[in-house]
Amino acid sequence: MEDVVGEALTARVTVDEHGVVTGWNAGSEQLLGYSSAEIVGHPVAELLAEDPTEHPPLSSLPRWHGTLVLRHRDGHRVEAKVLAHHRGLDRPPDEGTPDWLLVSAVTGARPTPDDDALITRGFLASPSCSTSVYDTDLRFRRSTRSGQEALGLSEDDLLGLRPTDVLDQPLAEEMERAMVRAMETGETQYLENHARAHGENREHAWSVHVYRLSDPDGRVLGVATTGHDMTDHYWARKRLQLIAEASTRIGSTLDVARTAQELADVAVPELADFLSVDLLADLDGVDRLSGLDDMPEPIARPPRPGGTSLALRRIAHQSVLPGVPDAAVALGAVDVYPAGSPPAESLRSGRPVLYQITEQAISDWVAEDPVRRARVRDFGFHSAMTVPLLARGTTLGVVLLARHRHPGPFQQDDLVLAEELAARAAVCIDNALRYTRERRTAVTLQRSLLPQKLPEQTALEVASRYLPAGARAGVGGDWFDVIPLSGARVALVVGDVVGHGIHASATMGRLRTAVRTLADIDLPPDELLTHLDDMVARLATDTAPAPGRAGGAGGVPGESAGDVGATCLYAVYDPVSRRCTLARAGHPLPAVVSPDGTVELLDLPAGPPLGLGGLPFESFETELPEGSLLALYTDGLIESRDSDLDEGIARLRRALAGPADSLELLCDSVLAALLPGRPADDVALLVARTRALDADRVATWDIAPDPAAVADARKNALRRLEEWGLDEVAFVTELVVSELVTNAIRHAEPPIQLRLIHDRGLICEVSDGGNTAPHMRRARTYDEGGRGLLLVAQLTRRWGTRPTSTGKTIWAEQSLDADLSSS
Repeated sequence: MEDVVGEALTARVTVDEHGVVTGWNAGSEQLLGYSSAEIVGHPVAELLAEDPTEHPPLSSLPRWHGTLVLRHRDGHRVEAKVLAHHRGLDRPPDEGTPDWLLVSAVTGARPTPDDDALITRGFLASPSCSTSVYDTDLRFRRSTRSGQEALGLSEDDLLGLRPTDVLDQPLAEEMERAMVRAMETGETQYLENHARAHGENREHAWSVHVYRLSDPDGRVLGVATTGHDMTDHYWARKRLQLIAEASTRIGSTLDVARTAQELADVAVPELADFLSVDLLADLDGVDRLSGLDDMPEPIARPPRPGGTSLALRRIAHQSVLPGVPDAAVALGAVDVYPAGSPPAESLRSGRPVLYQITEQAISDWVAEDPVRRARVRDFGFHSAMTVPLLARGTTLGVVLLARHRHPGPFQQDDLVLAEELAARAAVCIDNALRYTRERRTAVTLQRSLLPQKLPEQTALEVASRYLPAGARAGVGGDWFDVIPLSGARVALVVGDVVGHGIHASATMGRLRTAVRTLADIDLPPDELLTHLDDMVARLATDTAPAPGRAGGAGGVPGESAGDVGATCLYAVYDPVSRRCTLARAGHPLPAVVSPDGTVELLDLPAGPPLGLGGLPFESFETELPEGSLLALYTDGLIESRDSDLDEGIARLRRALAGPADSLELLCDSVLAALLPGRPADDVALLVARTRALDADRVATWDIAPDPAAVADARKNALRRLEEWGLDEVAFVTELVVSELVTNAIRHAEPPIQLRLIHDRGLICEVSDGGNTAPHMRRARTYDEGGRGLLLVAQLTRRWGTRPTSTGKTIWAEQSLDADLSSS
């Protein structure tokens, strides 16, 4: 190596940190005349003829360069340009201490007669770049061989032409502008352009430098362009950009069809002129893909002998041509791919395959399919790739990519890129399929736990809506209920469980059952919420995962079974008094529309969400005129990412105040006004129009605490039944009144009151001032009492007791032979 580069032409000296010479080569001896034996071990300062004006910063900088005046062995002075490298600053102590390497050229560089010829020959024969020279009129003068090959013309053909005469117009104009700027400013211009070399289909990328040419006197002679072919780097960068774009665009939702379409949109036209995504038709969930509800009938194709054909459903495709006229299968249609066809072979082998349209496998497949044969002929397909969709060990389907407008066929690099894109899409499609199945299960569970049919009652006219959340959020735990209570009263419930998915739906079902159970014992709204709050707190404790164990109920990813919480609004309406009692636990305020159309939010006391505990719940009571509208809802109706809460409430007010022929139409108009698209969260909406029970259908008597008053109570009740035309239930009513009034006189405290309500059934109520509720027991053979409540329970449809502010009420309801509510 020393012989090739001329080691003696360079003086090399090493000096330790103390300034002592430790190394001396032949070039140093030639420069200063000292032999190695004479100078090694001596201070380097002995070589200086005079101190330098700027001392080398030996302690700080890694490198120094400058001119030093040295003393030759024979005494004459030598000026030398020295480059000093500080070596080993990061060297471990066991590998030695840092030192300096001083380098200087022994002789200066001088022009030689061969320089011009060397430069000219090297310039014109350089194979690594395409260089061309132009005069001041931008007329071509000379070029390297590679430049002539890129332009597809010989030097004689190019002589005297401008770039705009040779290249595409936009590219040539940009080139000439850069050439003019280079000549005017003397600054080198840099361009990147993309064009096809003559006779090639593949686009090339060029990195071009444009610089001015001047003679030694500064006279501008012209301009030169030097272009480096960076095609490999260009296409590698394009592929990386496409992969990066795919990572952000594919899988933006958990919708299978949309995910597949995103793959098609990314790859066309950057990689292919046509792309189709087909999933196995028997894959669970493929037949229920959103956006493909109206699916065409399967395309029947006879199977090829000696193999098994595959049924695939087209879920996405894209083309460079508007309307995708080059597709042979419609979206949603099932096509049968015979064994041996490229898609079937890719699925069978699990590997991507590249084809030319003239290959036997393509020819045989197309020959059996008149539609595909026509597409290949009409659009000029010439190259294709098939890539299987594989995710987590499961085969999902196949992607087919084809070219007919792009002149170049697919290359092996294109196949690798298509495989990478398909792999990313397959994982997203598999996630979407899993989510689709889970969502379908959650929606089914959610709907099964909601009321399938609202109960018949006369106190309220009711309509409801439930909308599950959009794809990303998943099904939540919103619910509503209508619960008939004693005394012709009705309870309205709306709630919202924290979280989404199957766990939230299951929790919702448990809470709805609990509310119905607590409502059955006629607890006031505030007490009911208190009991429900205790239950939610216990659920959070019981379902919390064990220490060190991840995941939630059922192992559903992303769900924490311990995160149990809910909001709830519970309202009880009494059609006799037209009073409504409400309490809420962290829930949005209900809206009331008065008969004159005024909309207001009831100012209920704020209660904490269920499960927090520690704070009491308070009831709010108001009188609602007959015909008032009460609207209960969950927060998904009024809150969204696009609008704040106040704006949502304002839109709700306007929607409720609008005209509507029925409550069903009102629900539709409210949802249309507040939720023009798919909701981001679950939405439950319950609207009820109040009715009042006519005063002549309610009879009330005060009972004296005297056993003799029982007979008068029976007579009054029978007289009122005769007025109502209910003689057929007189016997049972007489027995019930006698038993309940007698018990109140004997075992309770005044005041005592008897009330009959003629609703869908006949309700008999006895209220007293005692707090002790009766318990039904089975009387023994010789007991003289204990059979009264047993008889009441046997002869009536249902009975029960409810607490009041002054005591309790015992009630029993009889069924009537016909619905007399309209009489």
